[in-house]
Amino acid sequence: MIQAVQSRTLKTRARLLDAAREVISETSHGALRVEEVVRRAGVAKGTFFAHFKDKDALMDRLIGARVDALLTELEACPPPSSTADLVRDLTPFIAFMRSERYVFDLILRYSGAAAREEIGPIAATFERFIHLLAPKLAAAPFRKDADPALLAEGVQAFIFNALGLSFCALHSDDPLAGRLESYFDLWLLPPAPAPAG
Repeated sequence: MIQAVQSRTLKTRARLLDAAREVISETSHGALRVEEVVRRAGVAKGTFFAHFKDKDALMDRLIGARVDALLTELEACPPPSSTADLVRDLTPFIAFMRSERYVFDLILRYSGAAAREEIGPIAATFERFIHLLAPKLAAAPFRKDADPALLAEGVQAFIFNALGLSFCALHSDDPLAGRLESYFDLWLLPPAPAPAG
């Protein structure tokens, strides 16, 4: 009996997730409405809330899965040979986070930095990003006087700073790739030798 209930619960959750993906493909993450998801999944609204606390909890699952898939693509890239290569390799990941203001805001809120009670899919991707990028940075022609994990944390921080600025009216027209490359040059490249003297 317990297995039947678990199986039914998993199938219902899968229907809700599939319905949400369908709605997003037709509209956007921010435009998704719980009412439309339950209608398409063929369940009551109370059933939705038995599976997800709210719309944002559903999005944590969906956006976290998408970010995780993009990190898998990033993991397959060889170590970058320049900061321009690093920006290129990060572009799909960054483009998704920049795709909608709602997506960016939710990723920030669910990053784990807000002392949430539970670590969800989005927060887990933050840790994964550091673990997969650190060895790539260590193998690249970047500075060797700092811990690669710390360098990866800095890359992550610069990405979020650059994305935040891209949503700001004062900086929205500035090219994101150029801003990131400038940040990464300063952060990752070995310091120039001091002049003799």
